[in-house]
Amino acid sequence: MTFSEENYLKQIYHLTVVTNAAVSTNAIAEVMDTKASSVTDMLKKLAEKELINYKKYQGVSLTNQGRLEAKMIVRKHRLWEVFLVEKLDFSWDEVHDIAEQLEHIKSEKLINKLDDFLGNPTEDPHGDPIPNAEGEIFKVEKQLLSDLLVHQKGMCVGVKDTSSEFLKYLDKQEIALGSKIEILAKETFDLSLKVQVDGKHLTISNKIASNLFVKIK
Repeated sequence: MTFSEENYLKQIYHLTVVTNAAVSTNAIAEVMDTKASSVTDMLKKLAEKELINYKKYQGVSLTNQGRLEAKMIVRKHRLWEVFLVEKLDFSWDEVHDIAEQLEHIKSEKLINKLDDFLGNPTEDPHGDPIPNAEGEIFKVEKQLLSDLLVHQKGMCVGVKDTSSEFLKYLDKQEIALGSKIEILAKETFDLSLKVQVDGKHLTISNKIASNLFVKIK
């Protein structure tokens, strides 16, 4: 596959994970930031390679082979993110764009050796699951911080918003994967939260809490 074909396949995979259904051409065009006509041309190419099921006006879904190929691209991307953070001391808001380039490396042997070198991690620096070499994904049971009740405790295991701006905000507040969070109070007016994060008291907005995944302790 070309880099462009891989990018489309990965984005279709992400969209189907979110919707759990066939996705529209317009949805793909929006996430790829391109015209619907360009998307249609690419979908025809992917369908010819039997990577997607595509019929005009009926949406797009991945074939079994297409889903496996997409998972392998995601696997490479997330393993490189782990490598950049853990071994090269990049911050978690810097790694996405670099991993976007590295995910197109074709060598399966290199990626499997990278996986072993990193200790076979199951999650990337943002808490997203990393498919193994067979495409299997082991998900962590998690929920949004905003859904917790007062006095509930959890551990930060991921973020819903992976934008650089949000990750930098979390760094300023010293909130990271593994941070222990307790809900101290919830405002009824705006649903903002008073929380304790690793012993430090903070007030965070509902928007922030709605983008943090935690595992209940």
